[in-house]
Amino acid sequence: MSYDKINNAMRRALELALLGPAHGVNPQVGTVILNAEGEIIAEGWHKGAGTPHAEVDALSKLSEVPRGATAVVTLEPCNHTGRTGPCAQALIAAGIGTVIYAADDPGDASAGGAATLRAAGIEVVSGVMREQAEEQARVWLTANRRKRPFVTLKWATSIDGRAAAEDRTSKWISGPESRADAHRRRSEADAIMVGTGTVIADDPELTARKPDGSLYEHQPLRVVVGERELEPTYRVFNSDAQTIQLRTHSLHGILEALWQEGIKHVFVEGGPTLASHFARLGLVDEFIIYQAPMLLGGSRLAIGDVGVSNIADAKHIEFAETYMLGNDIFIRARANKKAGN
Repeated sequence: MSYDKINNAMRRALELALLGPAHGVNPQVGTVILNAEGEIIAEGWHKGAGTPHAEVDALSKLSEVPRGATAVVTLEPCNHTGRTGPCAQALIAAGIGTVIYAADDPGDASAGGAATLRAAGIEVVSGVMREQAEEQARVWLTANRRKRPFVTLKWATSIDGRAAAEDRTSKWISGPESRADAHRRRSEADAIMVGTGTVIADDPELTARKPDGSLYEHQPLRVVVGERELEPTYRVFNSDAQTIQLRTHSLHGILEALWQEGIKHVFVEGGPTLASHFARLGLVDEFIIYQAPMLLGGSRLAIGDVGVSNIADAKHIEFAETYMLGNDIFIRARANKKAGN
């Protein structure tokens, strides 16, 4: 089979993966089944916890699997029984001749599907479009490799880095396109986190809302960090989503506790004390920044002390995406581990 047909099939599998939910404990996975001529004869994707995995979903579209069929999958087929059975065994039972996948499964229990397939006499090819697949599945892969939730740190600032005017007002720094994008990203996370100072100062609701004001179907868990007492009248405690308050100074402990509860992705929205603490400890996996075309000046910075005393100690980040979002500049960046962060 030609490289073009294989790559085209993997591109389609990656498109299918995005049809599944971004939130939850399971990864977004897509699968296509090819016949011996390299034509797509079935497609599938994972639709959420407890539903068939992508490979099984694709196989279910076929009354029988033709001889010489190939399964093209974005992630190494799983090798364990959870709420559904192991995909490696399903592919073996279906009579698939070849399995091509992009990214290796880092899970302690779920990894090993490739070895199981090879032991059953199935040809296995790994690493096809690995870079694209790992970028697309970075949240799930990073969380499982580090055994803690993937941490996104988000802020909106003026072009000079201020999160509020000197009188503390901040509504609205970013434009409507940026706000809509931020709410969509909230809806894809498992939890959204702020400090008690932000709750007291801004009384945020911390829900994920569509541009028309209605709520997204999935609402992230609202996590408030800090020891200050909060009145139940704050909007973060309304009935639109679940809220917990964690009274601890240990961010490592908080992430460990959330990981044990099945939280894979935490969206940290501040304020500056909490944001600085995450950055100082090197716990930020990705930065989402909206920069508005305005100057505010003053002392209300989006982030404070991150443990840098001179330029040699700077925490370097790597831009992954930058583009205009309405009148704002959107930046997605990740910590540059090669630079010693």
